Amino acid sequence: MTELEKISREARACKICDACLPFGANPVFRAGEQSKILIVGQAPGIKVHNTGIPWNDKSGQELRSWMGVSKEDFYNTELFSILPIGFCYPGKSKSGDLPPRRECAPEWQNKFTSHLPNLKLILLVGQYAQRYYLKGKGYINLTHTVRNHLEYLPDFFPLPHPSPRNFIWMGKNPWFKTEVVPYLRERVHSLIYEKK
Repeated sequence: MTELEKISREARACKICDACLPFGANPVFRAGEQSKILIVGQAPGIKVHNTGIPWNDKSGQELRSWMGVSKEDFYNTELFSILPIGFCYPGKSKSGDLPPRRECAPEWQNKFTSHLPNLKLILLVGQYAQRYYLKGKGYINLTHTVRNHLEYLPDFFPLPHPSPRNFIWMGKNPWFKTEVVPYLRERVHSLIYEKK
């Protein structure tokens, strides 16, 4: 068993914040040593919690559309690893899902990334991922951070969350789909489909 497999087994059995979760702990993530791109979102929604498949919802469809990748490639851990800031569904708030639990990222992110030797890019999907990974180097808000995405390359690529709840944001910021998405797609394709 590899170190990554050991860490994955430990993470799947994690109960750190079980008592605080409405449906208990059910960590949802995927990781492979050959992965070239890491996708860091916020936390599973209820559908993902129930199915155990990350990004198995409308947000996932939108994210795959932005990247121009098939479902098959998206779930291929030789191409992508998926490690949300919070591995478990945090529950509902009045305006959507609650934020990811704070215990999770410090416990697991570094353990996983230190055993992903082939990573060439980390997609930071949403404010929680950006706050954790950019360590204060983000702009005043997500809009400005995403607008200045080139500053974080080649390591990071900040993105808004692809939730249907953010379609209003995308309508107010048309530059995202005309400028950022084509560049994202080109970058992703150059990494995962490059000739060996």
